[in-house]
Amino acid sequence: MSEAKELEHLLTQGKLTRRDFLARVSALGIAATLPTALLTTDSHAATPKKGGRLRLGIAGGSTTDSLDPATMSDAMTMSVNWQNRNCLTEVDYKGDLIPELAESWESSSDASQWIFKLRRDVEFHNGKTLDAEDVIFSINHHRGKKSRSAAKGIVNPIKDITSDDKQTVVFTLKEGNADFPYILSDYHLTVVPTGTKGKQWEEGMGTGGYILDTHEPGYRAFAKKNPNYWKQGRAHFDEVETIGISDVTARATALNTGQIDAMNRFELKTIHLLKRVSGIQVINVTGTKHYSIPMLTDREPFNNNDVRLALKYAIDREQILKIILRGFGTLGNDHPIAPAQKYHASELAQRKYDPDKARFHIKKAGMQDYPFKLHASDAAFEGAVDTAVLYREQAAKAGINIEVVREPIDGYWSNVWIKKPWCMCYWSGRATADWMFSTSYAEEAAWNDSLWKHDRFNRLLKEARAELDDTKRNELYVECQRIVRDEGGVIIPVFGNWIEAATGKLRIENPAGNWEMDGNRCAERWWFDA
Repeated sequence: MSEAKELEHLLTQGKLTRRDFLARVSALGIAATLPTALLTTDSHAATPKKGGRLRLGIAGGSTTDSLDPATMSDAMTMSVNWQNRNCLTEVDYKGDLIPELAESWESSSDASQWIFKLRRDVEFHNGKTLDAEDVIFSINHHRGKKSRSAAKGIVNPIKDITSDDKQTVVFTLKEGNADFPYILSDYHLTVVPTGTKGKQWEEGMGTGGYILDTHEPGYRAFAKKNPNYWKQGRAHFDEVETIGISDVTARATALNTGQIDAMNRFELKTIHLLKRVSGIQVINVTGTKHYSIPMLTDREPFNNNDVRLALKYAIDREQILKIILRGFGTLGNDHPIAPAQKYHASELAQRKYDPDKARFHIKKAGMQDYPFKLHASDAAFEGAVDTAVLYREQAAKAGINIEVVREPIDGYWSNVWIKKPWCMCYWSGRATADWMFSTSYAEEAAWNDSLWKHDRFNRLLKEARAELDDTKRNELYVECQRIVRDEGGVIIPVFGNWIEAATGKLRIENPAGNWEMDGNRCAERWWFDA
């Protein structure tokens, strides 16, 4: 494909803004080769229209959900959380970090101290003005020995948080961390009024673009536009209704019949049918999402690395990519850093389906007759049960016996994940290598979903976090990926694109790929264009 055609493709697919498109066309001197329409700035079409009710049909809700950010784990509460609240920083569609409640930040020379300046005149929904004490309280909610927050692992490197004045927050870290501002964009670290406790968490109080009216966990949330929202050019809808619809067929039917305006987690095996429906748009975004199969390594038989290696060799990744994902993704290599991410270890050989190696390792472990139980539900991801069944057939060729145990969708993350020894899972991924490893692979991480402990990995992770020399840092992260790949307790067969669907009436520009539904900020970023 020529450079001109490639740029035209990126623009029409929404992967390049018109401004960036025009800049690159000009720099390459190829404007004359492109249609005039592509070179015309359509300022009218790009101007957001205000009003209307956005109705979201969302998978990833549960009756056990809470709006306490410490407990959030899936799409429905994430979406509602970011309707109501903001973080200090935000990841944009390019994967770059931009200011949110913090207007600027700077670090010491060794990146062990970070100073954040807060925006002035930002108000919570109750009229209280945001200040440094609110930020300190919100982050400390996830810290300490008694904390059970899912974000405990990523805030653990914080030694102290203080304020110089009402607009200045100072973070002192245990060691340097060049990526620290990225951490503060995590959905758990949204800012709430100081002193929030008990049932107050469920009020959704924040500084966000919408004010929560009602919340029925797992079923429905309803919010109205914040008339005093501090962000310019965001939060265009009058109302947002978030509806929990766990069944993918029910979500698709609701979209096709006009009961909802957008849905997440579309079923890929029927995507060809959706593309034929008039007035529906398919959103296909490459990001950091990956499908995983964690094993609890603190117990038999998964405390034996030969068992883990056998199960890694027994899965046919290419077949899963083709059959389950319909090609909408890339192969995984048993570590969580996506191919497009900085520090991705491309030098590591791609692990391939090898029944002979799987048979060797399972025999070496003396577990060739062991009945492995793999717990699966489409709560993990659309097609998780089908993936488990396909994996069972692949492993059988290596003499490995896998029984697929089907689990209910509701309560899956509370009753199965990190409870059952082996289960299906997915991760949205994180914007940086340190963030991802610290969230799910570091020994102290609350979401270390294989309960994996590896002293050398933990030591290298801390070393990489503080390393300011980029070449050395790359070497450390590559070694971290190698250790996770060869000794870790998680099988990562594929990375999957975010596939969503929406009415053609919605204007969706440059959706982010750090989480689904435009970084789970669709209510703030989208608008009705017709």
